[in-house]
Amino acid sequence: MSSDDHYRTLATPGTGLFKAKGSKHYAYAYPINDEQQVATYVKTLRDQHHKARHHCYAYRLGDDGSRWRANDDGEPNNSAGQPILGQLDARGITDALVVVVRYFGGTKLGMSGLIEAYREAAALALDDATSVERVRQSLLLIRTDYAHLADLMNAVKAGPWTVVEQVMELEVNLTLSCARSAYPEAYAALWRTLAGVYPGEERLTENPPGYTIRRPEVDR
Repeated sequence: MSSDDHYRTLATPGTGLFKAKGSKHYAYAYPINDEQQVATYVKTLRDQHHKARHHCYAYRLGDDGSRWRANDDGEPNNSAGQPILGQLDARGITDALVVVVRYFGGTKLGMSGLIEAYREAAALALDDATSVERVRQSLLLIRTDYAHLADLMNAVKAGPWTVVEQVMELEVNLTLSCARSAYPEAYAALWRTLAGVYPGEERLTENPPGYTIRRPEVDR
């Protein structure tokens, strides 16, 4: 397994409180899977802290962290969302949201003071959360009939595959996963075994006889 297969995310939520010149910054870190969870958590905190002046946040999504947003919620540009995002990035964390709720204390903090406050509040929440290292996975979806089930399961056991889901109805539907770096060769080997062919004879864009294979990363 390649070291590139690993990424870091949150296993549990975390909270923190940073005070500066009378202002209070309540921070909340959450593990998330999609943007809908972002909207839900932010709304919940807006309702919970309805008297607060700002509810700033940042998140990264995807095991490569390619989906992200930083929101200043009325604070000066890049004084809140970006410092929060910076704490996620400093820890290499994705699939996570941090929201910092600010109660103004009557004394302006200035640009540098705001950046420090949002950065430190986010850091406290992330320090309080539990982070975990996970492995980037690629998925393979296979459909076949019961006559091919034994051959399929033997082929799966011979490779680095994990059975994520197995649905046994009129047909057999398996969802398999393996580490992303191992996927190309593992898929080719599985295809050869199911088709009963030698290396170099596989036709990976087609289905082996008796099986329907879908690769979500390619066929979506």
